[in-house]
Amino acid sequence: MNSNKLLEWIGVTTAILYSLLVAFNIGLEFIGFSLLLLSALLIGVWAYKLKHNGILFLQFFYAGAGIIGMYRWFG
Repeated sequence: MNSNKLLEWIGVTTAILYSLLVAFNIGLEFIGFSLLLLSALLIGVWAYKLKHNGILFLQFFYAGAGIIGMYRWFG
């Protein structure tokens, strides 16, 4: 598996785990938002490398949501 596919699929997997942790509301929201941030970074690098500018732009918002979620959950 090449590095682009690895970035894509690890990013997708972490996004799925994030959504499940937040949806189940089991007290792991901080970890979930951390996974959202990681997902945004991984998919952002993937999008940058492959020149998917719309997806890259979207990842800035997902990363921001992850940071806000971690801040609000911890603070």
